[in-house]
Amino acid sequence: MRSNTFTLIPVAVVTVLLGIGLLAGQPPAVAEEATASAQNDPMKFANGAKTWADTCARCHNMRDPKSLRDDQWRAAIAHMRVRAGLTGEEAENVLVFLQQSN
Repeated sequence: MRSNTFTLIPVAVVTVLLGIGLLAGQPPAVAEEATASAQNDPMKFANGAKTWADTCARCHNMRDPKSLRDDQWRAAIAHMRVRAGLTGEEAENVLVFLQQSN
């Protein structure tokens, strides 16, 4: 009988690489710079709030944005982006919303 471990390893690797920005097409420093400028965009905040409310509530209770630190939200969004099928822009918008609400 074949173990499911071999199918979980590629998913875990992709999740980690997405989380650190290696598959985003930009070096991590550029991705961080882009995120810093995105923090000031009110449309990203509004779109993130809507995506968060519409998407996250489908599967679980909503968490208070203050329940995690900014770095913890970054890791959570990287994981949930894969599970929820969010685009890069949607994930970034949700992250902006959560971090500004924190």
